[in-house]
Amino acid sequence: MSGGWGLVTWVTIAAALVLLEMFTVQLICIWFSVGAVFAAAACFLDAPPWLQLLVFLATSVAVLIVGRPLFIERLTPRRQPTNADRVIGQLGLVKEDINNLSQTGRVNANGLDWTARSAYGEVILAGATVLVLQIDGVKLIVQPMRPEPEPAEPELDNAPLESESESEPEDKDLYNAGR
Repeated sequence: MSGGWGLVTWVTIAAALVLLEMFTVQLICIWFSVGAVFAAAACFLDAPPWLQLLVFLATSVAVLIVGRPLFIERLTPRRQPTNADRVIGQLGLVKEDINNLSQTGRVNANGLDWTARSAYGEVILAGATVLVLQIDGVKLIVQPMRPEPEPAEPELDNAPLESESESEPEDKDLYNAGR
């Protein structure tokens, strides 16, 4: 690709890649369009076609590797944490029955009253303690706190211990007199 047609070809490739990038918005094609512009410049300077292709590939890859992370970092919106995020992981008290089907439910968490929905769809009755899993808009997504079963008390056996039955005093009268 040398001469006028090579220049037109590279410029057309660059324009097509820019248009493609406008439709995909993935920040991939734009870097190859930069490579096509550099290849067009090489063509303008009467570089042989193999050098134009090398300029296109080398420039495209270099700009992709260096430029894309910088642009992604700048274009990605930074999430600003709010004070509301502090309620996630906290316990709350259900003030109004939570029923996802009827879209009802209120929870008091961190001293604030929130609209609430059950994370797994079960109805949670007023007075229950819930764990806040996430915030969806202005609603808390919660799950009920299951009461932990109390540990079972060991059964006390009223049978005498082996050591008690074996160790009777030698003088049985003294032993029986104390009873």
